[in-house]
Amino acid sequence: MAPQPGYETMTFRRCGRSGLDLPAVALGLWQNFGETTPASTQREIVTRAVELGITHIDLANNYGPPPGAAEKSFGRMLAEDLPGLRDELVISTKAGYTMWPGPYGDGGSRKYLLASLDQSLERLGLPYVDIFYSHRFDPTTPLRETLGALKTAVDSGRALYAGISSYSARRTREALAVAESIGLDLLVHQPSYSIVNRWIEDRSDTGESVLDVLGESGLGAVVFSPLAQGLLTDKYLGGIPEGSRAAQDGSFKRDMLTPDLVERVRGLNEVASGRGQSLAQMAIAWVLRDPRVSTALVGASSVRQLEDSVAALENLEFSAEELEAIDRLGMDDAGVNIWAPRSSDL
Repeated sequence: MAPQPGYETMTFRRCGRSGLDLPAVALGLWQNFGETTPASTQREIVTRAVELGITHIDLANNYGPPPGAAEKSFGRMLAEDLPGLRDELVISTKAGYTMWPGPYGDGGSRKYLLASLDQSLERLGLPYVDIFYSHRFDPTTPLRETLGALKTAVDSGRALYAGISSYSARRTREALAVAESIGLDLLVHQPSYSIVNRWIEDRSDTGESVLDVLGESGLGAVVFSPLAQGLLTDKYLGGIPEGSRAAQDGSFKRDMLTPDLVERVRGLNEVASGRGQSLAQMAIAWVLRDPRVSTALVGASSVRQLEDSVAALENLEFSAEELEAIDRLGMDDAGVNIWAPRSSDL
């Protein structure tokens, strides 16, 4: 029997000025949903997410390992573990980073984006996804071509909505102008954002931040990596545990954990304890404090970790003193925004 979505226990927020409500916490399948994670573990996490009211599942073409594995895995779960629930879920995928060799498997071209979307739909076993994103800004491709491909995806019924990810404030403005000129409604922006990665608050380039642009234009914000790839948990307070992302030296590098950063994280953990929350819960609540943020997109390696993240919704209020302490201990850039040099002009 398919799990029943826990609508009554989840907080839903409108995605910008659209008609779409999204859960305040969504599940991303970037990590832990490839061939290196047991299928049973993946099923437990996803079915529990639905029971908790997480109706938004976020993917990309290259999530794995290997690339494409997460979409294949979730496609099987849709058919076998979530029968009859397709219309109660918001499923998103993306294209923009390298997916296959050669000139047609990377970037923002029409050739790549639409071919990738068709492959994603085949892996998922679906006729459409709810949201299709341009995963990154591609300076070598005209925005009109990239956004025109998104419009084709929507007009053809292969996607219900279109979004962009990791675009700077200036590029977001440009994308909005191009989208209006071609008759495309952009729904959402998906940037990284956390206490130690605040680039979407930065106004130094054009005098307005990404958040400013989103608030003025009515785009929703689904922010990813609110836990800074696990940094904003209790995982690294006593060193680098075996099996952690830092220990594997993958997307989160050992050299990111400087002594100063570790001390700041310990201080943030004390603030969280004073709020009666885990550090991870406070970090999720912190990104959700801004009404322009629709959803905090989290990953999970276990059901317990997922449940801890969702429990952040039990306390979303911050005192002025708490926010001041977090600002003092947080950082504009702790080196965890690994997407900046590859995706925009940050």
